[in-house]
Amino acid sequence: MNLREHLKDKKRIVIKVGSSSLLHEETHAINLTKLEILVREISDLRSMGKDVILVSSGAIAAGYQTMKIAKRSERMEEKQACAAIGQAKLMMIYQKLFMEYDQTAAQILLTKDTMLDHLSRHNTLNTFKELLAMGIIPIVNENDTIATYEINFGDNDTLSAIVAALVEADLLILLSDIDGLYTDDPHQNENAQFIDVVTRLEDFMDMGKETTSSSIGTGGMMSKLAAAKLTNAAGIDMVIANGNDFHVIHKIVEGRKYGTLFVSDPKKEFYLIDYLEEME
Repeated sequence: MNLREHLKDKKRIVIKVGSSSLLHEETHAINLTKLEILVREISDLRSMGKDVILVSSGAIAAGYQTMKIAKRSERMEEKQACAAIGQAKLMMIYQKLFMEYDQTAAQILLTKDTMLDHLSRHNTLNTFKELLAMGIIPIVNENDTIATYEINFGDNDTLSAIVAALVEADLLILLSDIDGLYTDDPHQNENAQFIDVVTRLEDFMDMGKETTSSSIGTGGMMSKLAAAKLTNAAGIDMVIANGNDFHVIHKIVEGRKYGTLFVSDPKKEFYLIDYLEEME
């Protein structure tokens, strides 16, 4: 049985793109060509009648680029200010590009506190439901402007998995700077073997690496396996694939062999709040 065949039938898809997939590596400026392809791919999924939610990184990097700050400090205040500038710029570009394809995008900014609070989480879900019912494409990011260490998710791999579980998505696609899951880090070990499909996640949980090969992104393979653990329990299939070419999105949804597919194994009783409380 081809385990990828059923990906064609997915109706609600969450797509996460990392900073390394959105920016020029040399300058860290927004790669408009890639962004246009991403928007076109998502718009085409909408034309097929699918609900799509985009979890997009890149706000802080876009802010630094806008302010022409070449040397970044580790000061939280500077990062938060650049996030405020960059998020507005990023959404302006997304809105303009989606309008070219007769689609409308909306912004949702989240923190861990939002999801931990029952009423806030309920209101967030209602917002997602209403936007999707209206045919709008929600664009989600962590609210970096106010999120300090105590209230942040840490990376958008985690955030995208939480969003997918919240809205009861069918599929989560994580696009990053790696083709998928390997037996070892392929950047350091040329003998590392690519893993096409994962059906027993527990066999692979000790294979995660904490770091990413990109100087821009924040999530390594460890965060992606943590995301897989959540989606697996929630009954959501997940694919990790290379975001170097966003055309890979429609290829994945067509059931073609791209990236690593994590086949879900839903728990009989799954409660998102239990996972969120583990993050505390």
